[in-house]
Amino acid sequence: MLLPALIALSFTTCGRTQSGSSQALNLATSASLVAPTTKPDFATQIKPIFEARCQPCHFPGGKVYDRMPFDRPETITRLGTKLFTRIKDQNEQRLIREFLGQP
Repeated sequence: MLLPALIALSFTTCGRTQSGSSQALNLATSASLVAPTTKPDFATQIKPIFEARCQPCHFPGGKVYDRMPFDRPETITRLGTKLFTRIKDQNEQRLIREFLGQP
């Protein structure tokens, strides 16, 4: 009589442990979904966009590099959304907007 009660108790406890783990996993997953996104990095995310679209003129050796060097973040910040005359891709514009919104 004691053995069936002990077995039933162990299943109940085991079920609680699994649901607790499941809840912890759900919380971790939810936290990762709402975690703040990092701001775009100039060297790895922004500069390659301009290298693909604005070579060779705005990079070393180009015609207008002395006046508007696109390999420098301050040039991109100064020009702002005026750059979108050449950058048409919505995802690239979004990245640049996020970069421009940085303090």
